[in-house]
Amino acid sequence: MVLREVPAENIARPLGRNEVIGLLFRLTIFGAVTYFTIKWMVDAIDPTRKQKVEAQKQAEKLMRQIGVKNVKLSEYEMSIAAHLVDPLSMQITWRDIAGLDEVITELKETVILPVQKRHLFQGSRLLQPPKGVLLYGPPGCGKTLIAKATAKEAGFRFINLQPSTLTDKWYGESQKLAAAVFTLAVKLQPSIIFIDEIDSFLRSRSSSDHEATAMMKAQFMSLWDGLDTDHHCQVIIMGATNRPQDLDSAILRRMPTRFHINQPSVKQREQILGLILENESVDSSVNLHDVAKETDGFSGSDLREMCRDAALLCVRDFVHNQSDSASEDFIRPIHQSDLQKAIGKMKKSKSAGGHGALLHAALD
Repeated sequence: MVLREVPAENIARPLGRNEVIGLLFRLTIFGAVTYFTIKWMVDAIDPTRKQKVEAQKQAEKLMRQIGVKNVKLSEYEMSIAAHLVDPLSMQITWRDIAGLDEVITELKETVILPVQKRHLFQGSRLLQPPKGVLLYGPPGCGKTLIAKATAKEAGFRFINLQPSTLTDKWYGESQKLAAAVFTLAVKLQPSIIFIDEIDSFLRSRSSSDHEATAMMKAQFMSLWDGLDTDHHCQVIIMGATNRPQDLDSAILRRMPTRFHINQPSVKQREQILGLILENESVDSSVNLHDVAKETDGFSGSDLREMCRDAALLCVRDFVHNQSDSASEDFIRPIHQSDLQKAIGKMKKSKSAGGHGALLHAALD
């Protein structure tokens, strides 16, 4: 086969203007098609894409509700903002918490007052609000209620952080989400970052920890330290746990203000019962002090469920008497006997569940 010779002037000939424009146009089209194809493929294989879109819509809605305007948020901050709680929409106040007057008073003095009266504490670094607050004690004793009431009374933006929010299948994304928690809280300050069951998220580190988990914890603690360097920053991290002994020692150091929410005493149980039954129909012969003495070891949550069971006994009697045409359409008030039956039922439930006492850990 004979190859035809190509003139040298055709090889060295420069491209014309129209040829250059056409070549650039084709390269641009090819690059755009390639980019959007790859992006579509990545989105298609991402199982959390739908949740991310819904989280962004929820975040935009919440930002409008709390009155935040002209604040630009990144994609990661939007994911965290979906867990915002508007303090004005919270129904929990100090009046809804009984038996914890000492804790509430100390919270008002050490956390809320330095934020609401900043001008009184500007000259002191010792009297600045703490950057970390730990609420620990047995389950059902009001730790989460106290955190919400604190945000409500102080007017703080409340970020209810779930550990699952910071997990992502892609390497390095968890660290970016952890950083977004703090940047969002700073943009929305004054704010509270609340972590319920903090022991499941920031438990003691060990050599068996996964690399991604260890890096996320290190990133979180490093950013937490950044709050301490800025004395004008109004961001508080609050954690609640019933297993303080499982927390990492570095986390405990960052939470110097700690409140032990223990099982209520007889007097506290009487106050809690009075609050629960305040707006209920209760017979005048009911003696709450006697009920409080018989509910030793009951938490606030247990007392509420016990009162609910007693109220349901009244409803049950109404249903059974419904067939009597002469009976009035009226549910009788709660009697002492109803509370006694409910106490017996709750004690059986607690004994069957093997409810143990909180292991008291030395936090100092």
